[in-house]
Amino acid sequence: MSEGLPQTPPSPAAPRDAATVLLLRDEPEAFSVFLVRRHGGSGFMAGAHVFPGGVLDDADVPLGETLVGRTADECAALLGEDDPARSAALFVTAIRETFEEAGVLLAEGAPEDLAPLRARHAADDDFGALLRAAGLHLSGAALVPQARWITPTVEKRRYDTRFFVARAPAGQRATHDAKETTESCWMRPAEALDAEGRGELRLPPPTARTLEHLARFASVDEVFADAAARRPPLLQPVFHDRGGAWILALPGDPLHPVDEPAFPGSTRYVLEGGRWWARTG
Repeated sequence: MSEGLPQTPPSPAAPRDAATVLLLRDEPEAFSVFLVRRHGGSGFMAGAHVFPGGVLDDADVPLGETLVGRTADECAALLGEDDPARSAALFVTAIRETFEEAGVLLAEGAPEDLAPLRARHAADDDFGALLRAAGLHLSGAALVPQARWITPTVEKRRYDTRFFVARAPAGQRATHDAKETTESCWMRPAEALDAEGRGELRLPPPTARTLEHLARFASVDEVFADAAARRPPLLQPVFHDRGGAWILALPGDPLHPVDEPAFPGSTRYVLEGGRWWARTG
């Protein structure tokens, strides 16, 4: 989340609604997740490996009415939120951003070769018009909410991000957009965490904590079952300065106001050597 030592602003910025997708695919005796590396010039998490995602666009709201497999009320119930139209729009945001940043389209009837559609969308960003011209309908049923992360109040840019899990459609090829994202890879969750430990890639705490949770499961089906079994937990990390050591506390940590952990495992991150390292409370 934070890329340096946080400085508390006089008045916290309001978080913007956003969505991100844990795109998963089965492998022999395991599964992998798709990661993209954000452009080094990005204003948020520059150079970090993250899941595809971005902020809700006003144009996503009317598209929420066209979702297949989920009504707006069902979207709200799955997210545990009370605004059906906004909830459905967040499902649209998740699908649109996955298409833009990963080249994967969670839509009924989507062709395996999406390069022409992606090029058209890059030239004209009217996503709704693109879908209508191609006769495609977004699949709300392809997504299951997994968690909700809200950026700490010390950050200048804040996001209220809904995390979703989705299965990569057979035949579609995931790849970064070479614009907002400069690299991409499929990695098993434990392998990504090991690579972070070796300094081969950088994972922001929400990404790392999510990968730690995913590493507990043996298959995509198990991940989906876990996500579907509960409402997505809310994680609002809190910063603490302990004698010059910066700590990012998560629910369940003694330094966090919420006693119950969101997931089993790490409840805090400590900034050491310019990187955030998972620790127990």
